[in-house]
Amino acid sequence: MADRKPIESWLTDMDGVLIHEGVPIPGADAFLKKLRESGKPFLVLTNNSMYTPRDLHARLRRMGLEVPIESIWTSALATAQFLDDQRPGGSAYVIGEAGLTTALHDIGYILTDHEPDYVVLGETRTYSFEAMTKAVRLILGGARFICTNPDETGPSTEGPLPATGAVAALITQATGKKPYFAGKPNPLMMRTGLNAIGAHSESSAMIGDRMDTDVLAGMEAGMQTYLVLTGLTRPEQVEDFPYRPSQVVDSIADLVDRV
Repeated sequence: MADRKPIESWLTDMDGVLIHEGVPIPGADAFLKKLRESGKPFLVLTNNSMYTPRDLHARLRRMGLEVPIESIWTSALATAQFLDDQRPGGSAYVIGEAGLTTALHDIGYILTDHEPDYVVLGETRTYSFEAMTKAVRLILGGARFICTNPDETGPSTEGPLPATGAVAALITQATGKKPYFAGKPNPLMMRTGLNAIGAHSESSAMIGDRMDTDVLAGMEAGMQTYLVLTGLTRPEQVEDFPYRPSQVVDSIADLVDRV
């Protein structure tokens, strides 16, 4: 840590770090306020591809958290950036919500089920057997398989829901084709986010509540990493992993003075 450059930009996960079940975590507002006042570039990240940055900006504001639209980075945006780099002006068959379809429209992609370059799978609350069948047949026909994130379950008030990773496993079983995941823990999501705000990994930090996604992705992208204990990873679980965060803190409130 002593050899690292001072932190000039911050990336932070959203669920489990800033909010929990729709309620701000104590210290989140103070941390975001300090970031805005500092003028340092920052991003709030989420693997959820359902919502556009504008949607998330409005949702966070209703909770009392002010995050500029340009400071929100989703797995949908990371996926779109990846596809734009790989095959500009391509086409895709998409299973997902407005966050994903809007991101692909914005890079000039054509959304079609007729010989698409890619099948892109994202988060949705309405996975249909018809859509999954079409995805399977398109992939077997030669379309490349891309997923926004590998999360196998997602939260709801009634309990866990099947998420992108679980549906991707079904499609993989049916096609024999494994997808490329653009979201965390792929460091691609971090690197594209850093590029979007003109930041450098050696002077950036990632804050997250999960060792297997946030800390792993931040570490592999070359950033300092902070694990908060307000989300999924418990203190006793940290030693189960073959890598460690730069520091473990109780909550985001402990990092306000670091900005």
